[in-house]
Amino acid sequence: MPAVDDILFSRRRAERFAQLLDEANGARRHHVRSRADGQLAPLVAVGQRLSVDPPAVEVNPDFRTGLRAMLLATAEREGLGTAPATTEPATTTARGRLLPAATARRARARGAILVGIAAGAIAVSGISAASENAVPGDALYGMKRSTERAQLALASSDISRGQLFLDFARTRLGEAAKLRGDRIGYSAVLDDMDADTRQGVRLLTAAAVQRAEPGSLDTLNIFVSGQRRAVSALLDGSTRVDRERTQRSLLLLDTIRERSDTLRAAIACGLPAPTASDALGPDPSACPGAR
Repeated sequence: MPAVDDILFSRRRAERFAQLLDEANGARRHHVRSRADGQLAPLVAVGQRLSVDPPAVEVNPDFRTGLRAMLLATAEREGLGTAPATTEPATTTARGRLLPAATARRARARGAILVGIAAGAIAVSGISAASENAVPGDALYGMKRSTERAQLALASSDISRGQLFLDFARTRLGEAAKLRGDRIGYSAVLDDMDADTRQGVRLLTAAAVQRAEPGSLDTLNIFVSGQRRAVSALLDGSTRVDRERTQRSLLLLDTIRERSDTLRAAIACGLPAPTASDALGPDPSACPGAR
């Protein structure tokens, strides 16, 4: 069993690494130094490179196929992805056997545990590779979204969570590209994309205001520029209904860019932190003399 000092030291190293990584990504600097900073600096540099330019990982097709089949079999066996009955005292399994309510609850609990374990082991098990191309309606799409929730739970700061939400918005955009022509599915996934975008924007604009530093706004502007180009590409060859829905997402991105510019100006001219707030976070007043 490791000594208490070793556990505490490892925890402090992990916390300090999270601080340094956040600082490298634009967060407010902590005016402290640690003896471990020199050892952690190369890891921080690697983390920065990975966040800016994630490596393209090629997964063996046979492994992907086998893992997908295993997960689908497990999902069917454990009843994952099926809505539990709310009014019936017993539950029927896929094989037609009637389970008492208590047994059904235990089965669902085992399923929840399986999902939790799978999400926690995502980086080493390859489950993300099996579900990364899933879209709404696919059997593994729930696993994909559970993985995202696990990432959010493990994030070390609001800035990290904000960046994750923007990453999820990019993922939803890729799903939307595959669902063009499916009016209901396309609109629903764009709704999710816009919701993820607003969540990320709110966290990053709040961080910029709290720290009176525009680093988080730089991250936001990079996202808006790239996301707007990609969303605009969805307009090519789309139906009238899909085009109208896509335009709403473009309008949201334009509004975000305007908010970012207004916040940047407010920080630069030293305005106090705004008290007004909306779905995009702090809503500042204009600087004196600004038009």
